Amino acid sequence: MEVRDATADDFEAMRRTAAASMHESYDSFLDPETIDAALDEWYGADTLAAQVTAEGALLYVAVEDDDVVGFVQAETVSKDPVEGRVLWLHVHPDARGDGVGSRLFVRAQEALVDAGAERITGVVLEGNDLGTAFYEGHGFTRAGEREVEVGDESYAEAIYVQGESGGTEWESLDEYDVDGRSVYVSYSEADRGSNGPLYTAYSDPDREQKYGFFCGACHSFDVSMDSMGVVECNDCENRRKATRWDASYL
Repeated sequence: MEVRDATADDFEAMRRTAAASMHESYDSFLDPETIDAALDEWYGADTLAAQVTAEGALLYVAVEDDDVVGFVQAETVSKDPVEGRVLWLHVHPDARGDGVGSRLFVRAQEALVDAGAERITGVVLEGNDLGTAFYEGHGFTRAGEREVEVGDESYAEAIYVQGESGGTEWESLDEYDVDGRSVYVSYSEADRGSNGPLYTAYSDPDREQKYGFFCGACHSFDVSMDSMGVVECNDCENRRKATRWDASYL
């Protein structure tokens, strides 16, 4: 799976993914017609094109077998401190549970911090229990709520803020074949590297036997750690210093 910047060629697939994601998450408490109206308003080609080119806006897609299986929208807001906002994160129902959401989320956070964000927030509609668990599992705490227009109606939206300590562990494993053996990358356990995130990898799905690290910049397992705790990818030189970054970032 590849996570990359969205382009105009992705817009149709992104709309399909958003439609499947929203109906899966919200059909239980929103009218399907309301969801369709929101999709028309939020994910038309012109709207997505404006999102790609807007100052401070970030839009990434997750691609599996040449198909968009998820995407994340985020932005930086010039406040004091500068705020990074994760606006929407959509994963196609068929791809949920495979770590797609976590990979997109970490990529968005990396980009927001690189863009100068000192505080990161996210929002999720009330009633979306999976979305709530996702934010809390990534170390975010609920800080309030606001009203959001969906179609012609107003709905409550919970605001989550990056906490001061890590949240509960989020199950976000991706299985890779490395020289004929299965290796499991945990996207909930990431360190910030100089070129991209560095994820912890395990030899078993229960995460009891550590395998090493996986480089999120070049997708290599050829990552080493020296006696001082410096982690570096031997392929692209993506490097994590000995002093770990702030755990609240996740």
